[in-house]
Order: sequence, then C-alpha cells, then structure tokens
Amino acid sequence: MATLRKKDRVLPGFRLTLGFSVTYLSLIVLIPLAALVIKTTELSLSEFWDTITNARVVASYRVSLLTSLAAALVNLVFGLLLAWVLVRYKFPGKKIIDGLVDLPFALPTAVAGIALTTIYGPNGWVGSVLEPLGIKVAYTPLGITVALIFIGVPFVVRTVQPVLQDLESDMEEASVTLGAYRWRTFRKIILPDLIPPLLTGFALAFARGIGEYGSVVFISGNMPLKTEIAPLLIITKLEQYEYSQATAIALVLLIMSFVLLLLINILQRWSNRRLKSA
Repeated sequence: MATLRKKDRVLPGFRLTLGFSVTYLSLIVLIPLAALVIKTTELSLSEFWDTITNARVVASYRVSLLTSLAAALVNLVFGLLLAWVLVRYKFPGKKIIDGLVDLPFALPTAVAGIALTTIYGPNGWVGSVLEPLGIKVAYTPLGITVALIFIGVPFVVRTVQPVLQDLESDMEEASVTLGAYRWRTFRKIILPDLIPPLLTGFALAFARGIGEYGSVVFISGNMPLKTEIAPLLIITKLEQYEYSQATAIALVLLIMSFVLLLLINILQRWSNRRLKSA
C-alpha cells in the first residue's frame, strides 16, 4: 500500500534538497552579507552618513555608476549583434569567435587590465593613434568604460544566444514574404522575445561593472574625484584599517546592485505578461 501512496523518485525529496539549498545559500551568501551589515553598525548614524556622503566617496560612486551604465548600454547593442551573427550565420572561424566570447570569464581581471592599459596607453598600439587626434583613453573615464565593456560583453551574448537559437525562422520568412521590411520584422516578431534576455544581460553586465576592480584599477589612473572607482576606495579604506568605513561604502554598492536587479526583474515580469497577453 505504501508503494501505491508514494511515488518512487530518483532524485532526493523536497525537504532534503530544500535543506541543502538553504544551508548552501546561507553559508555562501546570507551570512557574509549579514556580517557586512553588522560591521557597518559600528558606525553611528551620523558617522555612516558622513562616510557615504563624503565628496570623494560620492565621486567614486558617480564614476562607477556612469561608466558601468555606459558599458552595459554598449554591450546591450553589440552583444545582441554578436549573438545574432553567431546564431544566424555560418562562416570560417565561427567556433573560434564563439569561444573567444568567454575569454573575459577565464582571463584574470588583472591580466585584462594590464593588457588594456598597454594597448590604450599613450604609447600603446591604439592609444598612440588616438592620442594625436585628441582622444585619450587610458587614465580617463573612457578607459574605465572600455575595460567594463570587455568584461561585460559575455553576459549579454550568453543570455541572448540560447533564445535566438530557439526562435523559429518560419515566422520571419513569412513576414518578409508578406512584404514586411526587415526592420519591421525584427521589431514586431523577434525583438519582443529578446527583451527579457536583453534585460538580464544588461543587469548582469551593469552589476558586474559596479563591483569590478581588477581590470579597471590599472587603466583608470585612480585619480580621486576624477577616475577613482568605488571598489578601489574600499580597498584604500581597508589598507588604512578603516574597516567600518569600508563596509559602509560596500553596503551602499550592495544596495545599488540589489535595487538594480530588483527593477530588472520587475521589468522582465512586466514584459513577459505583455507577451502572454498579446
């Protein structure tokens, strides 16, 4: 009778898997974040406010946010184009290019930062060409944006690529056959299905850019109030043994990233509901 009431399962049951999931999530995510918040409480409310509103700290937030936003927007466009080419066309070296997309994931960020600084520096291959034109990349916010574009493009490509592979081309061909222009076909048929993965890729690239350190620290120049990023300021506070101030700055970055991801999730649900109701 027991075998009739209970179905056999190959995988562990709900309680066991839930227990492992909660334990893993607590050890890896929740406990470190809780420690961050607790450490910040060593500061009084006025000290906390003075720390996060300091002119140097606010400038570092501005640099991190604006460069991350610019890089994520660039990756939103060119990441989509790259994913489209990899999915829809066949050409020699396609697998090599597809593998190179993941290079920023595998390459140590410090190595990427040194390489970008060498290329875009005043004496670099690209920097020496741009410098006479009045375009300075290294040691400017533009250089930070370039570094964040480099480390963020895989997030957009790898979130859009599977969706493009699953899309049927029959509806596109039918639309073109009926006389619709290619742009109209893309906007009305393809783009609605790509909005959720594009938002996901944008959010991941943006959030990664806000907290990026290794690939940016070399090319930024680290000039306070100009090109100093918030993660570098956190490291500076730690080196000065100002742990409470460092955690206060980090807590603000954490809240920014959380709010960003929350807004993106809300937009994704809204776009999914529109697609289902359409």
